[in-house]
Amino acid sequence: MHQYLYALGAILCWASLPVATGSGLDSLRTEELLLYSFSSGALFLYLLDLLRTRSPVVHLPNGKTCLLGVWGIFFYHYVYYLALERAPIAEAAILATTWSFWIVVFSSLIRFKRLKTSIMLTALVCLAGAGLVIGSGKNILFEGRYLSGYLLALGCGVIWSSFSIGLSLIRPQKEFMTIFMLMGALLSLLLYLATGPHAIPSPQALAAAVYLGCVPLGLSFFLWNRAVVGGNMVVIGYLSYLTPPLAVLMVALVRHEAVSMQAMLGMGLILAAAWIGKRVIDAG
Repeated sequence: MHQYLYALGAILCWASLPVATGSGLDSLRTEELLLYSFSSGALFLYLLDLLRTRSPVVHLPNGKTCLLGVWGIFFYHYVYYLALERAPIAEAAILATTWSFWIVVFSSLIRFKRLKTSIMLTALVCLAGAGLVIGSGKNILFEGRYLSGYLLALGCGVIWSSFSIGLSLIRPQKEFMTIFMLMGALLSLLLYLATGPHAIPSPQALAAAVYLGCVPLGLSFFLWNRAVVGGNMVVIGYLSYLTPPLAVLMVALVRHEAVSMQAMLGMGLILAAAWIGKRVIDAG
């Protein structure tokens, strides 16, 4: 049960991003955002490890696990930030949310050796609910001129889901998120230097990037690792659909805004489908 609490903790970290950073990240280029967020996230996780283990040593995994970390941690965020540059944020966010769908699909294939129709349908309902929440109050329109951004956002779904599934299959004896973040910070630095010169960020932008690195990246990765290594990935996939509704609720709460009926309907669809999906899994 505690694995699902870890998953919910990671989901809350991701959901806190819009309300915590607002528009603070808008002025940062992709290369700048990667460097500031990964470096602060790596430092945060290293200090967390130091407090937990009382050891300054960072364990290096084997080559295959290192490649998995670069794929899921650095490459996912690089592609995601590029997608947000090339497509409207609402449409890109909806397409990127498909990682929850692919986690359910891949996990179902691994667990049951086939794609169960009931699980597929509940995953699609969850995806529709997430789309309703993200698109609440917006005119969602997929235009051909943003095709490259849409494809990048869809790619994000495949990257993060395959990383999460891969991590759950490897089940490493040690936690490697810190070294994954350190590798991401190093790659971000190389990319930053190769694409310079860069302007000095404003205090607001830097603070938003540091928050992104410490919470939606650093702390969430620590919690997500513990969730996927020990939990049922189909159930975790369903839970991850709660990210958009929780983000909407946090923004509404802080700004004292009403939550639209469309968003409420989307949340209801996600919760109902997740509950039904859990029963289907328990029934085998």
